[in-house]
Amino acid sequence: MSIYLNKDSKIIVQGMTGGMGAKHTTLMVESGANIVGGVNARKAGTTVELGGKELPVYGTVEEAMKETGANVSVAFVPPAFTKDACIEAIDAEIPLLVVITEGVPVLDTAEVVAYLDGKSTRMIGPNCPGIITPEESLAGITPHTIAGKGPVGLVSKSGTLTYQMMFELKDYGFTTAIGIGGDPIIGTTHIDALEAFENDPETKAIVMIGEIGGDAEERAAAYIKDHVTKPVVGYVAGFTAPEGKTMGHAGAIVSGSSGTAQAKKEALEAAGVKVGKTPSETAELMREVLANL
Repeated sequence: MSIYLNKDSKIIVQGMTGGMGAKHTTLMVESGANIVGGVNARKAGTTVELGGKELPVYGTVEEAMKETGANVSVAFVPPAFTKDACIEAIDAEIPLLVVITEGVPVLDTAEVVAYLDGKSTRMIGPNCPGIITPEESLAGITPHTIAGKGPVGLVSKSGTLTYQMMFELKDYGFTTAIGIGGDPIIGTTHIDALEAFENDPETKAIVMIGEIGGDAEERAAAYIKDHVTKPVVGYVAGFTAPEGKTMGHAGAIVSGSSGTAQAKKEALEAAGVKVGKTPSETAELMREVLANL
């Protein structure tokens, strides 16, 4: 089992013919993911060879879905056009939309998230590495060679920490690893992923990685306390961040105690989550959990 993505997923790529789109489509093909085509209105009707596979280019997401049976779209679209690309995919009722693009205006994301309400599409991102179900499928930019299949579910705000945690626990492996993105507004939250992992019989334990700023981790802690029966191990990036300073990658502002790594750690620990001070310490805590299962 896995969450959101499996070997039967048929993936299209919005922006497949652009530089980043072509590069990562190639890597997704090489990972074994079932990429069935791309979308670019200006190049509709052509084909592109990527990763040794001849891929058709369609004019719209709707057309691509009709022709290929695609049920996942990965968007590599410049920030200025990301909102339109998302709305097109949502209107086409694609079940899963993974938005990799960094630098999407927060107002645009807010409009897209509001537009998602009541629709059938699940959006992951923006500004995220996407989702990988090892040895089955990859929708995004996570290197597929880091780790294989196993009992751990991983949800992370940070891309690079997703990769590091997968590497640290590669001898155990993962059901699914999902990078939800570090922007202030995102489609799929920690809580969404925690609920899915809780309901997945193959996932035996969960690693949750957060970052300073906002209150997503505190809300996740409250959810874990009430709804999650599986062991959860956590890490919060930013223990050494100075208070009152805007931090780059997370776009996080730490003011007083709210939003700090320490405050998030305390909230998670109060919910029964073991929290490491470093990624390696977090991996060790997970090893102890897995050894006792």
